[in-house]
Amino acid sequence: MHFRRQGVDAAENEKFAECVEKYTDSVYRVAFHSCKNPADSEDIVQNVFLKLYRETKEFESEEHLRRWLLRVAVNESKKLLGSAWFRRSAPLEEYAETLEFETPEESELFFAVMALPKKYRVPVYLFYYEDYPVKEVAVMCGLKESTVQTRLQRAREKLRQTLQKQERKGESRHEAQ
Repeated sequence: MHFRRQGVDAAENEKFAECVEKYTDSVYRVAFHSCKNPADSEDIVQNVFLKLYRETKEFESEEHLRRWLLRVAVNESKKLLGSAWFRRSAPLEEYAETLEFETPEESELFFAVMALPKKYRVPVYLFYYEDYPVKEVAVMCGLKESTVQTRLQRAREKLRQTLQKQERKGESRHEAQ
């Protein structure tokens, strides 16, 4: 599977459109977990699919394509965050107001994950939300497997501590009423 653009026929355009439709959400979520900003995340999504549009290599399978897209999203996020002009244009709270959570626990978990340092957030997202094994998370993030395992372990501990603190605060509020 490839998306060479010179002399593109309707079938190739259709394939590209299907790919964009299928993977936009995943690419966006990876970008958002890196930069915590909807506008920057959308820019990253556009850059990723522009790179795909220009890509001339063959993808061996759908999974190869998906891995490539998410790896490019991680790289584009790093590039944006490392740029001299990077500014957060919208706080996380503004974006979170647009999200709909099924339960208060989902909302608490989302904010707890987003409060993690970026070095923990991205591996947590790829491992738990995109279901990538540690080995592939390591490749996508340019890390050793042992580093990813350590970051996941530390992230779980930080999340556990954060959520326990929130639970204790909630209990003390109920007792005070």
